[in-house]
Amino acid sequence: MTMPMRQSLRIGRYLLTQRLRGREKFPLLVELEPLFACNLQCAGCGKIQHPADELRRRMPVEQAVAAMEECGAPMVSIAGGEPFMHPEIDKLVNELVKRKIYVFLCTNALLVRKWWDRFDFTPSRYFAFAVHIDGLRERHDASVDHEGGFDEAVAAVRFLQAQGFRVTTNTTFFTNDSPQNVIDVLDFLNDDLHVDEMMVSPAYAYEKAPDQDHFLGVTQTRELFRKAFANGNRGRWRLNHSPLFLDFLEGKVDFPCTAWGIPSYSLFGWQRPCYLMSDGYASTYKELVEETDWDSYGRGRDPRCANCMAHCGYEPTAVLATMGSLRQSLRAIAG
Repeated sequence: MTMPMRQSLRIGRYLLTQRLRGREKFPLLVELEPLFACNLQCAGCGKIQHPADELRRRMPVEQAVAAMEECGAPMVSIAGGEPFMHPEIDKLVNELVKRKIYVFLCTNALLVRKWWDRFDFTPSRYFAFAVHIDGLRERHDASVDHEGGFDEAVAAVRFLQAQGFRVTTNTTFFTNDSPQNVIDVLDFLNDDLHVDEMMVSPAYAYEKAPDQDHFLGVTQTRELFRKAFANGNRGRWRLNHSPLFLDFLEGKVDFPCTAWGIPSYSLFGWQRPCYLMSDGYASTYKELVEETDWDSYGRGRDPRCANCMAHCGYEPTAVLATMGSLRQSLRAIAG
């Protein structure tokens, strides 16, 4: 992993504390959605299919902060929708940073430079922008259905870097991506754009996504990443994943889903069972953990989970497996 040492130590201490307290289920990171509205309509996205009145809603900062304090997670990924469309997104970030919560602000970056003067963000070791880049120019623009999207995202990354901010990226892959596509975009992000960290993910088959023809199956996912990670590529990229999760993507190991480790909190509450599926909501994280039938989800249990290999379910499993093994812990530190 390329997680900064301070953050790695903080997360390690947090995990050890949960174990010493005897807690079986606890959040590692929260997927926070303070709005559903977005300025794009990506073909593979099923997160913005809401009625107009719900798309107009914005979560109050106090509500979001209270949810994070209640669950106690050390990290949060603020998504949506497009967070830059929330008029108080800077206030939310600053309040969470003040509480020493590690914040990743996800964005398609189209509004970063355009609306920058509306906000008051300050560089901090607790704060990073997470820019969504789904490939090089042609591939990215087709994915987000917006010509010029790639060039603006790249310009926004360079702009944020010049302002002194940490910048990470998140890249989603589909059936129309080849191993060479993976290699090309990660080479660019790593060697040319010099982002701090990169996340990769096979696309989840959202039921309401406009494009239902290009979601990867488990076998396809493993083949794609096994070929892309070959020849030393995996070791030289600054990937923000545990080694065991990358092993999982390649099919070297298999894991059960640990959805409670990266729960989702939105305008409707704590989402059951995860960020990707919506089977009702809980008013508190405690209620989510205690009243959700976790044994009914996962591959082999729920058909909606059949081809899911997303980080929100399997990265927590990999992290817990790493913490439970001295060999894997040393491997993660060295990696």
